[in-house]
Amino acid sequence: MKLTTAQALVAWLVAQRSETLEGVEVPLFPAAFGIFGHGNVLGLGTALAEYHDALPLWRGHTEEGMALAAVGLAKATQRRQVGVATSSIGPGALNMVTAAGVAHANRLPVLLLPGDTFVSRAPDPVLQQVEHFGDPTATVNDAFRPVSRYFDRITRPEQLIATLPQVARVLTDPADAGPVVLALPQDVQAETYDFPDALFEPVLHHVPRPRPDRRAVTDAVRVLREARRPLLVLGGGVRYSGAGGQALEFAERHGIPVTETTAGRTLVPHGHPLFAGPLGITGAASANALAGAADVVLAVGTRLQDFTTASWTVFAPEVRLVHINTARFDAVKHGALAVVGDADATLRDLGSDLGEWTADPDWTARAQAVRSEWDAHIDKLRASTPGTPSYAQVVGAVNELSEASDYVMTASGGMPGELVGGWRAIGGVPTMDVEYGFSCMGYELAGAWGAALARTGTDGLVTTLLGDGSYLMLNSELFSAAFAGHPLVAVVCDNDGYAVIARLQEGQGGTPFNNFYANCRTNHATPPRVDFAAHAAALGCAVFSAGELDEFREAYARARVAARAESRPAVVVVRTRPSVWTEAGAWWEVGVPQHLSGHTEYDRGKAGQLRYTHPS
Repeated sequence: MKLTTAQALVAWLVAQRSETLEGVEVPLFPAAFGIFGHGNVLGLGTALAEYHDALPLWRGHTEEGMALAAVGLAKATQRRQVGVATSSIGPGALNMVTAAGVAHANRLPVLLLPGDTFVSRAPDPVLQQVEHFGDPTATVNDAFRPVSRYFDRITRPEQLIATLPQVARVLTDPADAGPVVLALPQDVQAETYDFPDALFEPVLHHVPRPRPDRRAVTDAVRVLREARRPLLVLGGGVRYSGAGGQALEFAERHGIPVTETTAGRTLVPHGHPLFAGPLGITGAASANALAGAADVVLAVGTRLQDFTTASWTVFAPEVRLVHINTARFDAVKHGALAVVGDADATLRDLGSDLGEWTADPDWTARAQAVRSEWDAHIDKLRASTPGTPSYAQVVGAVNELSEASDYVMTASGGMPGELVGGWRAIGGVPTMDVEYGFSCMGYELAGAWGAALARTGTDGLVTTLLGDGSYLMLNSELFSAAFAGHPLVAVVCDNDGYAVIARLQEGQGGTPFNNFYANCRTNHATPPRVDFAAHAAALGCAVFSAGELDEFREAYARARVAARAESRPAVVVVRTRPSVWTEAGAWWEVGVPQHLSGHTEYDRGKAGQLRYTHPS
């Protein structure tokens, strides 16, 4: 089949199939996002136009934003579908590097197709080309290498035959999932080659469920049987495995209290008697209290990031760590007893071998007791008060008005602490995306567009919550979603600057500087303010404004109706006060100069930091 390199690539994308966690066959690549330039408009652009019915292309308005939308799509489909994003060479390509970092940190699959300079070098140097004096083979696309799971530069059409199976492998592998980057020189995109017909036969990719080594399971059973106070920690790997039900069944059978990481949030119904709450700095004091008393921690599908482990101070010094993960890289961290395998399959094996063993009933009962105390604390923070509402009150109102099938998102600033720590899951299915692996400002809007696209045809509505700083960082994809006709609700909390970093700065004894607008340099006696409502309306969104909490509830309810009825984003703008935060009582290691007051607490935290777990 004589095709251009670009035609062959797109034809292959169309032929790839996947299956949802429910076993429904779907396209592996359901959507592409693109901004065209001279590096991709005629080669890849022409091919995408020819296949536009089979692979819909959505127009983005920043390269970073559309690539983040592709990342949000992957998360919303539990990594069972992959978004594609293409750009021209130069600034367009470099704009997608940040999104690749988001995907890499969060272990989310995305396919990025940046244009590249001419392989022939005949017209060098071309527009947007960066020349390296000592390496003519280097281009700006080499900047993707540190944030790619798989990187290739296609310099001959026939190279696709060897590289495309590797592309599919990485994008569908539970251990290696992450960003794939294929740099496409614009002259090679247009070259033709006689590709084998078999390359374009439909392929259904089944996500593998590797079974654990029997010896590792036996060792894990021994450690658990010796436990008096075991704790189960559920991470994002449980979500992507579809193992939430199996994890709860395992916990119920053996009486083990359950906590969640940021990526594992909403796997457990909030009211479940074994649920102790989310773990870590942005989690709940209830979960952290149990973690500090646990003698064995069974971590499933988590990277054990510092916000989960409170910079490795949340666990007792003598804790024994058993880690189930498809990635051995994660499973061996901090001296854990590594059990490498799929979460669902491994928990089944582990539960079978444990038999009727159960934890001490008094320990089991502690989960509900401590979480009840945390719930009472959150109730107080959410209670109605006159005047400007807090983040906790805004989150509480959204939680109360949400439906079981809704999907809630955030990424940066103070909102992750409120959403992770305070949200009460209804249905026990993954309905939250808190991008706190890279904590990328602006993902809240761009990722929400991708999530809304992925959830087209479902009953649930996407709501994303963000601060004014994130809105100003990257808001152009609101127009992309409005133009495309994808409904979502964006709650923009205006608190006059980067409030959570101001809290960190001042809480450690630093001088208020460059975070709140009141502490930033300006030549104006009365600096201008952003009219977020007018700006969002200009981007094609339905807009609602609120002052006090009751007004916000009404505005949010109306926004939900408008988003669905008008098939576009609805933005709720609300002034918030940054003086009230949900605190889980955990320590976070940041560099504190010795002359600041926070250095005393820094020394105390370092003294209690767990560097390596007890040999298992």
